[in-house]
Amino acid sequence: MSLVLAFDTATQATVVGLLAAGAEPIERRDDPEPGARPQHTQRLLALCEEALALAGARWADVGRIGVGVGPGSFTGLRIGVATARALVQARGVEAVTVSTLAALARGVEDPRDVLAVLDARRGEAFAAPFRADGQGAAAAVSVDPHALAGLAWPGWLAVGDGAVRYRPELEAGGIEVPPDDDPRHRVGGGPLVRLAATATAVPVATLVPDYVRLPDAEIHHRRVAAGP
Repeated sequence: MSLVLAFDTATQATVVGLLAAGAEPIERRDDPEPGARPQHTQRLLALCEEALALAGARWADVGRIGVGVGPGSFTGLRIGVATARALVQARGVEAVTVSTLAALARGVEDPRDVLAVLDARRGEAFAAPFRADGQGAAAAVSVDPHALAGLAWPGWLAVGDGAVRYRPELEAGGIEVPPDDDPRHRVGGGPLVRLAATATAVPVATLVPDYVRLPDAEIHHRRVAAGP
């Protein structure tokens, strides 16, 4: 069999999806308790192994590896992309990239248009609008929370940890946000691996994070270089 394996480490969660032709996706995930640190390094490969075991498969059965490239946590993205590069090079399989925001929106399963929003920290949010057919309406951006509602229209649905955090700003613009504990606020392994299964394969050298904004270290470097 030829399986598609996909994983995402752009958020606090470590998410893995495994898909075989004609079968339902298998999801394995690790969601830290509030305030706890992500366990990407410790759990990612273990979750991949668990998914393969549930499918009765081996690494040799994997023909394509997809990785969520963000936007999201800079550290998490580096871990996910580095792991994907290593696996693709070691096993000689196809590589694909998946937008973390697209995977988030894909999991909504609602007839309305969707605004996918992730908490970008530093008082900002990563967001991208998606039509009900799953197509992206615009590129991902890093924005001030007060500008979020301007990326969508009243009646749209907003999901993601950023939508939860900035609920007041979104609801003031007529955007609906599901309850905080709604599973649609999480990136799902099923939507992630389904997107990976239909994505166009790319050279391993092009597997890079989509940071959307500059990492903090680069911002600091440029400020120092600019001088007082």
